[in-house]
Amino acid sequence: MSTPSTVASGGPEGSRGPEGSRGPEGNTVKVAYDPAADLRALLLQPWVLVGRLISISWQLLALAVVLTVRGNSSDSAEQQRLGKRILTTLTNLGPCFIKVGQALSTRPDLVRRDWLEQLTQLQDNLPPFPHHIALATIEAELGAPVEQLFEDFPAAPVAAASLGQVYRARPYGGSWVAVKVQRPDLERILRRDLVIIRLLAVTTAPLLPLNLGFGLGEIIDEFGRSLFEEIDYRQEAANAERFADLFAGNPAVIVPRVDRLLSARRVLTTTWINGTKLQNRQELLAQRLDPSSLIRTGVIAGLQQLLEFGYFHADPHPGNLFALPGKTGALGHLAYVDFGMMDSISDHDRLTLTGAVVHLINRDFAGLAQDFVALGFLNPKTDLEAIIPALEQVLGGALGDSVGSFNFKAITDRFSELMYAYPFRVPARFALIIRAVVSQEGLALRLDPSFRIIGVAYPYVARRLLAGDTAEMREKLLEVLFDRQGRLQIERLENLLAVVEKDDSSPDLLPVAGAGLKLLLGPEGSSLRQRLLLTLVEDDHLDTDDLRALLALVRRTFSPRKLAGGLLAKLNPLAAAF
Repeated sequence: MSTPSTVASGGPEGSRGPEGSRGPEGNTVKVAYDPAADLRALLLQPWVLVGRLISISWQLLALAVVLTVRGNSSDSAEQQRLGKRILTTLTNLGPCFIKVGQALSTRPDLVRRDWLEQLTQLQDNLPPFPHHIALATIEAELGAPVEQLFEDFPAAPVAAASLGQVYRARPYGGSWVAVKVQRPDLERILRRDLVIIRLLAVTTAPLLPLNLGFGLGEIIDEFGRSLFEEIDYRQEAANAERFADLFAGNPAVIVPRVDRLLSARRVLTTTWINGTKLQNRQELLAQRLDPSSLIRTGVIAGLQQLLEFGYFHADPHPGNLFALPGKTGALGHLAYVDFGMMDSISDHDRLTLTGAVVHLINRDFAGLAQDFVALGFLNPKTDLEAIIPALEQVLGGALGDSVGSFNFKAITDRFSELMYAYPFRVPARFALIIRAVVSQEGLALRLDPSFRIIGVAYPYVARRLLAGDTAEMREKLLEVLFDRQGRLQIERLENLLAVVEKDDSSPDLLPVAGAGLKLLLGPEGSSLRQRLLLTLVEDDHLDTDDLRALLALVRRTFSPRKLAGGLLAKLNPLAAAF
């Protein structure tokens, strides 16, 4: 097993395929998740179905009883024993249940910290499967024995997780690589357990205090589809290459390179990366790494994935993110691994989410309610008049005077209550998006409880909007600056500028001024110039009030003193102290 500061790029998760494939030429059939067909197949094997159902039910029931009886104990040693019991139960139940535990391990707001410490071991600290099976899988997939492919191949993996295990090896004439090998008989196990989990979920759903707006079966199906994508290493290789291309110009985000010649459906080989797990704050500090700068990189990279690229890493738990030395500005250097669980977001949803953040900045809760409708969280026929005050009550008070005061845990708790009181529902297509967001939130809470994600998200969106560097951002900017009657909303522009100015990591307004001026005077700003002219000319005469207010805002925000101070701080950081 590797030291805490040494990790294999690629992670131990992933891959897929029937056990019968032989050699890279045979790995062409894509096996898909089909719950109806899987159920029919399992019903034809009642001895398998009944035996496994009894085993799962008995273990979960026993765990539930123990947690109910002892869960309120104030004895820390007892709570640690309960955490170990949860870990053991999920590990014994197999890959599907381990995946559930991994999701819970990212939520310190939902799971006791002493239990959480045990659940984090589900990420890459599970028992490995026999080494000789891994060697046989490599030979079957790559068409040659290990000794012909690698100059140096260890006798044991450095990490093992729910779907596979990873080795640190060195090909002939090459550098060190991470070789990830799938667990044996994985497809059959997943199909069997997903059927049983779905049966249990659908059966017990009426007894559970849930208000999801749709059946638990849909959640299980989404989970199953993502799992079957995750266990195809050929797909993961393509995902990693696409992800690397998206961040090619960002030195703060590192992605391992795939070795296609040594990869197949159940084997994936990538460059090896030495880093520190984003799991323990003290370990990061011991390595002289800044947790806040690393969280900032993760948050901004996550926002780029959701709001710019429309393609995102859906499993950014601490076992899949590693800190590397160095910083680029206020951003720490972060390596992503394990690209088995990826997803896309439509352009419509992507732009609506951007608008929702802007509506939060401007405290426009009527607009936010419309965003919930557009995203499918509210039925279009829902009466929003009663919901708008509720949104303001839940979100408005938590925002406070500064975006830095936003508390995600408080919002999560209160918003859950709101979903019971009003007809909110979570669209199935948002399952992986929510997983990615809550994983990022859990990571931030673990490493730096004082870190405010929204304090990074707001300036990011505000800068993009004010720069208007894409047609969609320019359209969104017009939507923000002008109301439906075409009137200029000065206070909204002021809110956006204030958010950028209060960004501690990059308060320099010079780039914002330059981008805004370029947009206003350039060919892309024709619509903006036209709308400004129309709003300033009313009833055939010039409306000087709006013009004076706009000029006053520009003078206040972009005064020579502020711009010079920002430039001086950028050239000489010590000047900021004087």
